[in-house]
Amino acid sequence: KKKQWNLTWLKSESVKLIWDILSSNGAKVYFVGGCVRDTIQGREVKDIDIATDALPSEVENLFQTSGLKVIKTGYEHGSITVVSKQDHFEVTTFRSDLITDGRHSKVRFSKDILEDAKRRDFTMNAIYMKIDGTILDPICGWKDMINGCVRFIGKPEKRINEDYLRILRYFRFLSTYGDNGKSIEPSIIDACSNAISGLKTLSHDR
Repeated sequence: KKKQWNLTWLKSESVKLIWDILSSNGAKVYFVGGCVRDTIQGREVKDIDIATDALPSEVENLFQTSGLKVIKTGYEHGSITVVSKQDHFEVTTFRSDLITDGRHSKVRFSKDILEDAKRRDFTMNAIYMKIDGTILDPICGWKDMINGCVRFIGKPEKRINEDYLRILRYFRFLSTYGDNGKSIEPSIIDACSNAISGLKTLSHDR
């Protein structure tokens, strides 16, 4: 129920400023990921991720022209961090994966939000939201979000082999959003177990 959502953060001056600047050139702009999940569940929103069809160079130019600090956190992968009044926003261009090696990927920028959604790991992680609270759900992750079902987009084995960090992310998502174990799928547990050796390839910090 929308009355239970946490929509207060959308009224922040910094959020409005970032949204207005990004959309000023006609670009498609959406909040995505954790901030959307936490909004729907009425949780405190901390990290704000934004997806857009504007290219990284266009995003960089827009914010620099507006006098905001820009950090090229993952420029080659389409990600830029923008700072406004001590608030940090990660803005990432729609993209699809060309090559993956178990952790890193080479990406192609896209204008298609469906391509961007399909490269994300879990269905509930591919729910997009506008600043007015309107939801865009290109791969039907809404039902999984509401029911606490952590489900991979596509075959779990394939998605895990693309990035072994997804094993850890699966259990983190399950502990945060899962419905008391009811949503655990044995086939996903098997896929994680079979790929567990891949965790050795992750950095110590991860």
